[in-house]
This record gives sequence, C-alpha cells and structure tokens, in this order.
Amino acid sequence: MTSEPAADRAEWGAPGSPHRTREEQVLDRIDRVRRRKAVVKEERITLAHGSGGRATQMLIQAVFLEEFGNPLLAPLEDGATLRLGDARTAFTTDSFVVSPLFFPGGDIGDLAVNGTVNDLAMCGARPGYLAAGFILEEGFLVADLRRIVASMAAAAAAAGVSIVTGDTKVVQRGKADGCYITTTGVGVVERPVELSASGARPGDAVIVSGPMGDHGAAIMVARGEFDLESPIVSDTAPLHGIVSALLDALPGHVRTLRDATRGGVATILNEVAAASRVAVVVEEKALPVRPEVTGVCELLGIDPLYVACEGRFVAVVDGAHAGRALEALRRHPLGAGAAIVGTIRDDPPGLVLLRTAFGGTRIVDVLVGDPLPRIC
Repeated sequence: MTSEPAADRAEWGAPGSPHRTREEQVLDRIDRVRRRKAVVKEERITLAHGSGGRATQMLIQAVFLEEFGNPLLAPLEDGATLRLGDARTAFTTDSFVVSPLFFPGGDIGDLAVNGTVNDLAMCGARPGYLAAGFILEEGFLVADLRRIVASMAAAAAAAGVSIVTGDTKVVQRGKADGCYITTTGVGVVERPVELSASGARPGDAVIVSGPMGDHGAAIMVARGEFDLESPIVSDTAPLHGIVSALLDALPGHVRTLRDATRGGVATILNEVAAASRVAVVVEEKALPVRPEVTGVCELLGIDPLYVACEGRFVAVVDGAHAGRALEALRRHPLGAGAAIVGTIRDDPPGLVLLRTAFGGTRIVDVLVGDPLPRIC
C-alpha cells in the first residue's frame, strides 16, 4: 500500500480509485479475522497476555467474558457505571506490578492511587473512596513499604480521595517481586454524561491530553538494562480535574474518554474504532511526543504510539467543538501539551490509519506481543 501514489492512498476505498478492489479485499480480510470468536491458543499464560494488546483482548474475551459476561461488564470500559438508588456511581479496580517499584517521577504507590482515580475519571465520575490490597514478599524492606504507603497517602490527599479499607497478604520469598498493589475505587457521576468507546461518530475529533509515552519511557530508562540516561520522568497524575474542565466546557459533546495506559494511545484508538465501527485517521505530525521519548523509542525500536502513559487520556469530541475542547484542556496545568491528533470517519470501519510525515498511510493495529512488560 505504501507504494501507491499519495492521491490514491488519501481516501481508502474511495470511488474511482484504481486500487479500490484490492483495498476492499484486504479490509474485508482484516474484518473477518477480527470478528472470529476469541480463542486462547496458548496452554500457559505469557507476558503478552498482560500487555494490554491483542493477547490481552483474547484472554478477556475467551476466558473472563465467557464466564462473567453481563451487560455491565460487556462494554469493557475503564469502569462500570452503576445506579444505586437515585445516584449514578462508577466502580473500578486495578492491580499494579510495576518494575522497578521506584522510578523517576513516582513509584508504585502513587501509581496505584492515580491509576484507579483516572479510571473513575474516564467514566465521568468524581472519585471518592479507594480500597487497597497489598501482596508483600517475605524479606521486603519495611522502610520501602513505609515509603510506598506515604506516597499513596500523599497521592490520595492530592486527588481528594480517602483510602477507607484494604487487605494485606505476605507470600514466600521469590513469589511476589517485592510488592504488588490492587486498588479499587468508587466515585459519583454528577453530570448526565454517557461516555463510551462505542460513542464515536464520523466528523468527531480525536484529542490527546498531552505528550505521549513519558511513563513507559521513564520505566525503560529506570530499569538500567539498556545503558541509557535521560531526564524523562513518569507522567503519573490524577486526571479527574482536567476531565472535569473538559466536561464543563463541552456539555453533551464529549463522546469518549480513555486513559492511555497499557498498549498506549494506539490501543485506545483501536478500541474506539472497533467499538464504534468507524475509522480513526491520525496525523503523525500532530502527535505530541517529547524529543527525549522519541530518542529512547528509536534506540529500542518501539513506536511511541504503543508506549504507556499514566497521566494522559484520549478524548473523542464533537468535531464542531474541538477548538473549544483544546482551549479548555490547555488552560489546565496537565493539559498544556494537548493536541488534536485526528478525526473520525465512517470508512474503513474498525481501522486506525496513520497519515505519516512522509505523505503515506499505514494501518496502526493493536499491539502484538509485549515489548515493555511490567510498566504499571
């Protein structure tokens, strides 16, 4: 496809294109593969099953949804939106197994708080309360545990939430890699919003709230496995404040919110394309990536689109209000680097297309494999 003239590539399957038939065959083949019943072919769990990419999706669909399936779980959003009496609440849970436990810009403690706060924010909720579960390895330093817990307390205070219940387990040496944390959160949905990956419509705009890949790149450097030095710090931060500013600025015009953690921005865009049966067209030149993150990714052969963030989100908004959305985000301290990166179109449904800086077009698929394990 990249060998075709730019004019022919510009509109995939456009009427009159001499390559329409071939393109339709390719797109039909991709669509058939994606519609196949999910099957886990591996006999044992691999690291790829935790990457947030295709293997994770297969595992969720073929194992968990097969047994747990219900209308509240089926949308596979960042959290479930429930109605308790007259109140709408959001409910979510997440586990954190990052390695190393301490990294530039944060640690597993504030990551655990911010990650769950952000999942609630993506539901349009004001976070209120968290539960925390710890799995500690025999021999883990009490001083390190105190440091992690203090970090959690500070992050919770900064986010305006309380940690109100929890659990602690200790396993034998070598069974837990120091410390794992699971946090569960509940919040209140105070606005009449309906946010979903299935809500995107042709003509909508795609916005990223800030520079991509900071967290994943910081983890790569912190591991010290590649003899790299860089000033990159994790972007871990609570997002409910900036989300609130966006929802207030565009009442009724925000379709989708997803924080770009495992699998990065590319995975989120693919989830939107598949759930909404639309095409997501992204401009490579518009993607906000810091030069130092680009440098690390180039050295390691990783596309920044797939690198995790912990303080950024993807928003799909009504295209007619995209400018106002961008202004609202950039007024917030966490949104200074926000950018409109693409648009929603009706064709080819279910695909993410990237218009490259060289004038070509390529498909951005779901992450396959696990280039960066243990990032959250």
